[in-house]
Order: sequence, then structure tokens, then C-alpha cells
Amino acid sequence: MLARVRLPASCVLALLCVLTALPALAAAPPRLSLQPQRAKPGDPVLVRVQGLKAPPTGELAGRALRFVPVGADYVALSGLKVEQAPGPVEVRVEAPVALSAPLVATLEVVDPAYPASELRVDPRFVDPPPAVKARIQADQEAFARAYAQPLVPPLFRGDFAWPRRARLTAHYGQKRTFNGQMKSQHYGTDLAGRIGAPVAAANAGTVVLVRDCHGSGNTVILHHGGGLYTTYFHMSRIDVKPGTKVKQGQQLGLVGKTGRVTGPHLHWGVKVDGLWVDGLTLLKLDFFGTPEQRVATTPVPDNAEGEGTASITSSP
Repeated sequence: MLARVRLPASCVLALLCVLTALPALAAAPPRLSLQPQRAKPGDPVLVRVQGLKAPPTGELAGRALRFVPVGADYVALSGLKVEQAPGPVEVRVEAPVALSAPLVATLEVVDPAYPASELRVDPRFVDPPPAVKARIQADQEAFARAYAQPLVPPLFRGDFAWPRRARLTAHYGQKRTFNGQMKSQHYGTDLAGRIGAPVAAANAGTVVLVRDCHGSGNTVILHHGGGLYTTYFHMSRIDVKPGTKVKQGQQLGLVGKTGRVTGPHLHWGVKVDGLWVDGLTLLKLDFFGTPEQRVATTPVPDNAEGEGTASITSSP
């Protein structure tokens, strides 16, 4: 028969204190991670912090990070300006309660080697008349209102996908000169398509703008939460209305050549925390911790392949 042992009350109290503290002692320290770890100017950057009970604050390349909850983590989607110089960039995060030291990571910024091209277009595209300038100003104000949505957690539950399967005709960052005088940079991805080919939502979100614009033609903007928007320009037809909640892959409209373009195509843009960023890099980001590595390859063309030509405008 086992003997019953009676411990003094002070020992019992001490043992309870140790057992209560064990979960805290076993908890992993807060951890900071970046996607991607090597980026080019114009890339979106996903900053993730694990092991905190409240949202932190932080900074990336002089820009404040705005964190939202994703599962048990906090994430901030930011970006690098297209003018960012190559070299190491520090990412610093402060917890809401003082840590022994800030969380720090280094992002290696590489030379983007963006190509340059020269295009000849109708002179009215380069120097619009006063009436057109007034319309452009009204368009810009409508875009600004669309991008002024409150910061909320992601409205999507999966990673991003191509808005259509088609040949890429112009990449993000391409430098352009029109008629030897007007210089601009391409802040989107152009996807070929004949007029009438379908255009789908790259992810779930809410429609915050439907508008016929001078530069971008028939335009749809989706708000995805977390300071993230995707834009769809030059469509021949729009199938959604402002306020519509859409699912990934839902048809938004049809490819067209409305606005300032040289031919039919879809201009797909991505805006993060006020910056236009490279959609190809967005497609590689893992928002929800899937085990496989995401790779954004050139999409397989569908049967509505077109010539796919240029937008004669920078993204508003």
C-alpha cells in the first residue's frame, strides 16, 4: 500500500505558482518574418509578427507599418517605392508592451533593371485640351475616394490569382517615352485579350469604384482589406456595381480598349498602402501559411488571346 504524503501549505502554494507559470515559460518569443526576403523597388512586402497579443507598430524604408490580425499573427502589407535605391533596408517593429529590444529584420533590395521603350501616339494623348484636363481631375478625385477605405483585416481567405489567363504584354516598372517628350512608368501588368474576353477578380473583396475614366476607360477597383486594392482598366463591359462583394474568380467584366490605349488588353494594377506595386510579386505572397512555396509563373493563355497593347497613361 502506498503511503499518503501530506505537504506543508507553503510547498503546495509554491508548486501551484510553478505550474501556473509553465505556459508562459514555454511560449515562444515574438518573431518577425518578411516576404519576400529579397525584393526589387516597387515590390509589395508582407511583414508578419508572431507571438504577440496586441498589434505592434513598425517601419519599413521610412514608411509606417499598419498591422491587422490574420489568425494568431499580425501582418502588415507595405511596399517599396519604385525609386528605392538597391541595398539593405531595415525593418523595425515595436511591440505594444516593451520588449527587451525591438524586432529587426533586413530586406535586401536588388536592382530591378526595368526596361525602357519609346512609343508614338496621337498628340492629344500627350497634351490634352482643357476640357479633358478637367475630366482627368474629376477622375483622380474619384480614385482618391475609392482608396480612402478604413483599415480592416483581409476580406479574403486565400492567396491571389491571375485575373485572366493570357500572355503578358507589359510588365510593371517599364519606363516609357511618348512622342519623345512625355515620360512615364508603367505601374501595372498588361494582359493580352480580344474584346469580350472575361476578366475575373484576383481575390475576394468589395467593389469601391465603377467608372468610365479618361485614361483608364471602363474601370473597376476592388478593396481587399489590409490597405490592399486591385484595379482593372480598359474594359468593354462592367458586370458589377459599387458595393458588390465579390469572390475570387468572379467575373467583373470583359476585356476592351476603352480609355487611352493603343489596342485591347487588360491593365491590372495593385495598390498597397498608397503605393503602386508589382502584381507578379503579390501573386507569390503566402498570406495564410500554406506549406508549399508559391510561384507566380506566366499564366497559360486561354482561347481569347489578343495582340495586347499599351496603356498610354500612368495609373491614377
